[in-house]
Order: sequence, then structure tokens, then C-alpha cells
Amino acid sequence: MRNIFRYLEFVKPYRLQIIGTIIIGLIKFAIPLIIPMLIKYVVDDIIGNHSLSQDVKISKLMYLMVVMIVIFVVLRPPIEYYRQYFAQWTASKILYEIRDRLYTHIQKLSFKYYSNTRSGEIISRMINDVEQTKTFVISGLMNLWLDIATIVIAIGIMFSMNVKLTLVSIVLFPLYGFTVNYFFGNLRNLTRIRSQALAEVQSYLHERVQGMSVIKSFAIEKYEQKQFDKQNKNFLTKALQHTSWNAKSFAVVNTITDIAPLVVIGYSAYLVIIHHLTLGTMIAFFAYIDKLYSPLRRLVNSSTTLTQSFASMDRVFEFMDEKYDIVDPPNALECKNVRGDITFDNVSFSYNENDEMVLKNISLDIKSGETIALVGMSGGGKSTFVSLIPRFYDVTEGRILLDGIDIRNFQVQSLRDKIGVVFQDNILFSESVKENILLGKPEAAEEEVFEAARAANAQEFIVGLAEGYDTRVGERGVKLSGGQKQRVAIARVFLKNPPILILDEATSALDLESEHSIQESLEELAKDRTTFIVAHRLSTITHADRIVLIEHGQIVEIGRHDELMKKQGSYYKLFQVQQLEQKEEAAAE
Repeated sequence: MRNIFRYLEFVKPYRLQIIGTIIIGLIKFAIPLIIPMLIKYVVDDIIGNHSLSQDVKISKLMYLMVVMIVIFVVLRPPIEYYRQYFAQWTASKILYEIRDRLYTHIQKLSFKYYSNTRSGEIISRMINDVEQTKTFVISGLMNLWLDIATIVIAIGIMFSMNVKLTLVSIVLFPLYGFTVNYFFGNLRNLTRIRSQALAEVQSYLHERVQGMSVIKSFAIEKYEQKQFDKQNKNFLTKALQHTSWNAKSFAVVNTITDIAPLVVIGYSAYLVIIHHLTLGTMIAFFAYIDKLYSPLRRLVNSSTTLTQSFASMDRVFEFMDEKYDIVDPPNALECKNVRGDITFDNVSFSYNENDEMVLKNISLDIKSGETIALVGMSGGGKSTFVSLIPRFYDVTEGRILLDGIDIRNFQVQSLRDKIGVVFQDNILFSESVKENILLGKPEAAEEEVFEAARAANAQEFIVGLAEGYDTRVGERGVKLSGGQKQRVAIARVFLKNPPILILDEATSALDLESEHSIQESLEELAKDRTTFIVAHRLSTITHADRIVLIEHGQIVEIGRHDELMKKQGSYYKLFQVQQLEQKEEAAAE
């Protein structure tokens, strides 16, 4: 119930449109209620009225038909159109607002959340579940009330015609209400379970589609088919459980709605036989029984779809209630006029509360414009170290200072605006090369984009593409080579022009030729900026002002390349091993 009230907050701005749609709907549903009264009048007052001549009867009938044709042919179609249009318009606007809010929400969720949640699950909630809540707007806030209003009006007219027969017509209402409450109370939980199973199938598909190259390269199609079959079969089981319960509910409820008209037929026919009821009234009652129980059947259908809607609503708000790990404190400072002095003050970090510390008691002072290279074996904590600077994660213990101020006191967005990051695997969106570079500074002029591309040594390959800067690169930049993607990623950082730069193994996935070419761009990019370089190949960081060797989350050695080589410690050994490996590779070629 709480989530329904929360959903109504999105509905509130459109309450006038909903009220207007309901009013139009009342007119639309009220017009067919004329038909039974028309039948009664024709049977009793025209056909059965022996005091009228044949010509008068035909005249009255023709006049009546003209009026009805005007109502049903001229008035009713535009009323039906606007009811449908405004209902769908309002529901679509509400869904737009919800998805807009959710997109804002997912941009605030931390790296930790995304590392623990499959992207397909998030997409399912934003697309499928939000779409399912549309039923609540159309059926729950509009059609439901129209059906109830139709039932009330029909009962009112029936009471005016015959009280006893009306009471007989509605005698099964309490049983109907009890049945709906019993069956559809359990259906909500089954619907939620079914939706979760569907989300798991979607998540699995999303991952496998993205990793299809792995499946094909290992020739594991048959194995993957079996794995998918498990996910698909789980959804089938949950769907059939849902279907079984839903079918039972329809069987029982429809039986009740079918019995009621039989009771009315028997009793009304009896009243006609004993001359306590006119034939026209009996026929009118038959027609009103349909007008009475058709909305009830629609209410059963609405109950099913509303149950799905409520279950989806629960999932939407469960997602919306995900807490943010990284938040701005009250009165957070805007990060501006950055010099680039950074201090790690006794920093320790673990990804989860009970996990072992990935970084342990790290203390390091970095001066503005200094280039710091982080080296060490994989898993030592290098990437974690640089991820703390833009607050992708917050420190567990200690603090990080930027120009003497704890970075947690800055507005997160303004802090990240002053930091440029080039990852090992940079994500490019499926838009054009130009649009991908513009991510660094969306409001930049075209000439600024070209200048950034030239600085990143990307101009030559871009102009050689089929449509130049307007060439679409495909999902994740699939149409570009690894080196080309890196150049585009570097170009957008050039365009951003931040005072702090983080290069997280930016060239480790490239061949040596591409690496040497891109290294020039990176060195140009690092000029006059505080720069952190996470490097796998030590030969690429010998120019750094200081090299920090991290092992098992702790700083083991620190100094310039020549200083560390003279010490002949861990860095020296690591460098020698890499030099030997490179010589062996060269000899093998």
C-alpha cells in the first residue's frame, strides 16, 4: 500500500487530466446504458401499445432511431477517441517521469552497486517493470472507476424498474467480492516471483549477447544452450505457477458471474408469467444484467493486470530505494581553482565491510604537476588506489586531501569534473566519433573537438573513416581497433582539460607499436597536470617523477627510476624480469 501512495506522487501533477478522462469515460460508458431502456420503451410503449395506430407506431420508432443514430454515430466516436487518447497520453507522461527519475538514480549509484548487480536486472526494472505500472494508471485510476460507476448507474436504473428483481440480480455480489479477495491476494506474490525470474533471463541474455565472441571462440554453444535452458526453465516454472493460480481465479469468478444471470432469467420469467412484470421490463433487465456483469468481468481482468502492476511497482521502488554509497555532505563545497596537491593520509580500504583491506595505511604526498607511477603485481591495489581519488569508492579509514581539503567535503560531481580518467578498456558509446569525444566537454565547439583529436594523434585515422567524425563506432566502439578506441578516449580527456589525470593501465592491452604511438599522446596529456599512471609495462613509466611500488595493499618502495634501480630491491627485480621477457619475445619474433 505504501508503494501505491508513492506512485501517486508521480500521478499528482496529472490529476486534472485523469479527472477529465474519467468524466469523458463516464459519458462514454453511460451512453450504452440507454439501450435497455430503449428496448423497454419500444416493446411496452410502442409495439405493445394497442391504442396507437400502425402509422403512429412507425413514426415514433423512426424518430427514436434518428435520435439514437445521432448519439451513437455522431457523438460517441469522438468521445471514445478522446477518452483513449487522454488515458494513454497521461499514462505515458507518468512513465516518462518515472524513467527520468530512475535514470537520475542509476547515475548516482556507486561502482560498488554496479559490481554486485547485473546490468540486465537494472534494465528489466527500468523498462519492463515501469511499463507494467502503466496498468495502474489506465485500469486502476481510470477504467476501474468507470466500471464501478457503470455498475452503480445500472443498479440505480434497475432499482427504479423493479426492486425485488434488482436484489436478486446482486445477491451473489458478496460471494464475488470474497472470491476476488482470496484469489488475487496470493497472486501478487506469485507475480513478483515471476517478474524476478524474467529479469534473470533478461540479465543472462544481456551478458551472453555482449560476450558472444567468447562463446564462439571457445565453441561452447551447446554448453551455453544448456545454461540458458536452466534460466529459461526456471522462468517457465514460475510462469506456470502464476498461470495456474490465475486460471483457478478466473474459473471461480466467472462461474459466479455466469450463475447470476441464470437466476435473474428464471425469476423474471416467473414474474412475467404471473403478470407481475411486463415483457419489456424483463428484456430490459436481461440487457442490464449484461451491463452489470460485463464490468464485473472486466474488474476481474483488471485485478489480474493490477496485481502485475503492483508487483512491478514494488520492484521499481525497491530499486529506487537503493542507497547511495557516495553522497554529498550538507553544505558540500564546489571543487574549483584546483592546484592539484593530493595527500593520502593513512588510507585503508576494503570493498565490503567484512572483507580484508585491499589498501593498508597508505600515506603519500603528491605535489601539483607531479607524475606518480603506480606499479606492482596484479591484485596489489594499484587500480583501487586511483579509484579513491575521484571517489568511485570512499576510503574505509583515513582521508584523502585535495589542496588541503578532504575530498569528501566536495560536491562529487564538481570533484570528478576536475579529474580526467583513461582506463585500460574505455567504453565508447554507439554514437559517432565526434559525440564520443564530446563526452569530455558536451558544450565544446567543433574546432575544440578537432584540436583535441589532433592532440591525441587521432585526427589522421578519424578523417580516414567512411564518414569522418560522423562515423558511428558501434556498441562499445566495436568498429574501431583497440588503439583507435584509446585515441578517442584520450581525445575526450584532452577536450575536458582537467588539472588531475589518471591513466589506469591505458596502454597495457595494446601491441607495442600502438603503445609507443599512444604513449606520446599520454605524455603530452600529462604535461602540467598532477598525473597518476597505473602501469603494467615498467618501460613506459621510467620518466615519472616518482614510482610507487605497491604490494599486498602497501607501499613497498618509492623513488625515481634510477634511484630504485640503484637500490636493487623489488622494483629492480621486477624491471629485470620484464626486460628479460621482452628480449625473449623479440628473439622469438
